[in-house]
Amino acid sequence: MINKQIEKLQKLLSEIEANIIYKDLENLTVSKSTIGWQLDHSLKVFNAVCKVLAASNPEDYKSNFNLTRWFIFLIGRFPRGKVKAPKQVVSTNSNISENILRSQLEEALIGLKIISTLDKHAFFKHHIFGNLSKKQTFRFLEIHTNHHLDIVKEILLIDK
Repeated sequence: MINKQIEKLQKLLSEIEANIIYKDLENLTVSKSTIGWQLDHSLKVFNAVCKVLAASNPEDYKSNFNLTRWFIFLIGRFPRGKVKAPKQVVSTNSNISENILRSQLEEALIGLKIISTLDKHAFFKHHIFGNLSKKQTFRFLEIHTNHHLDIVKEILLIDK
């Protein structure tokens, strides 16, 4: 099961890489942000979550039921425009370079290798969803990355 989740995340990271060339494109009818911002945010979240998961103490993990998490994980999508991202994962730089994106992508690939080896009770505390186990964290990263890649795809469709 974990291997399938890792493969999904690797595929999503490959998709991010394939879209770096479009980093400067934008469409204000879809998003106020460029494709570069969408990719940068996705990678910032991915890397921050990997670091927190790796630094967690599995003995401190406490499972909790969260109705919002249950529903979002069930449908596999985040509604657009409903939640504001925490400041630490939002770029204030409107000109995000290809080098920054590629560097973050490399960090994400390394982070994915690291978290794949962690205890199943390694955890990440999300500001809305509460404690996410390793397995739940993989699902969160999948949904979150897909959310931003869907925005990228929509910008590309409308831009062409």
